[in-house]
Amino acid sequence: MARTIVVTSGKGGVGKTTTSAAIAMGLARKGHRTVVIDFDVGLRNLDLVMGCERRVVYDLVNVIQGEANIRQALIRDKRCEELYVLPASQTRDKEALSKEGIGAILEQLSGDFEYIVCDSPAGIEKGATLAMYYADDAFVVTNPEVSSVRDSDRMLGILASKSRRAENNEEPIKEYLLLNRYSPKRVKVGEMLSVEDVQEILSMHLLGVIPESRSVLSSSNAGVPIILDEDSNAGQAYADVVARYLGEEVPHRFINDKKGLLGRLFGG
Repeated sequence: MARTIVVTSGKGGVGKTTTSAAIAMGLARKGHRTVVIDFDVGLRNLDLVMGCERRVVYDLVNVIQGEANIRQALIRDKRCEELYVLPASQTRDKEALSKEGIGAILEQLSGDFEYIVCDSPAGIEKGATLAMYYADDAFVVTNPEVSSVRDSDRMLGILASKSRRAENNEEPIKEYLLLNRYSPKRVKVGEMLSVEDVQEILSMHLLGVIPESRSVLSSSNAGVPIILDEDSNAGQAYADVVARYLGEEVPHRFINDKKGLLGRLFGG
């Protein structure tokens, strides 16, 4: 049986799709057969971040409505044979999604994949609630700012009460905190919340801290998941996240502002 991961947040623009692409690619590169699904019907962009937008023929809604089968809609990544993408529809409404339809798709995928990564829309609209309903694990992505953390706290309540696991009195969804766009320098001058501040508010297991990086935007524009940029701090941080999720002991990096000797001497 596959493990279903939902990448979620209360607020938009925190980096969920970047995270979904990176996590899915990271799991696949570790040898785990993985599929990543875009649940943002009408506003899809996972295919852009994955660099497969020109290869989309059928999508999630086509499969739900019986216009295509799952094999026709899945897109195999050209860089990693263990990774597949199931895009969202760009022309349909979110009402085209149904709990039964999503459940049937996930059940079918579960027989072929080890991990199913669900890229959720922001907030609590239908696409978001369906993305998290069947989840086993939740990666809650937040930025180190009060509004983002507050909205993430609200999502934790929904994860705990409105999932299939909650309805069936099963073991709760495992929740992991992923702190994105973190800058130790800005924390030091009071422009951002610290890791400790965020953890104190959310009381979640910290899976990873992703530093602010210009490489993320350039990678997304090029259709390359940032985890493939092994020279960037963000790419390395996402690789650490995948390793920790799979049970490896990996120390947290990019939390402290490490300056060189000259920097410390001269304040640079």
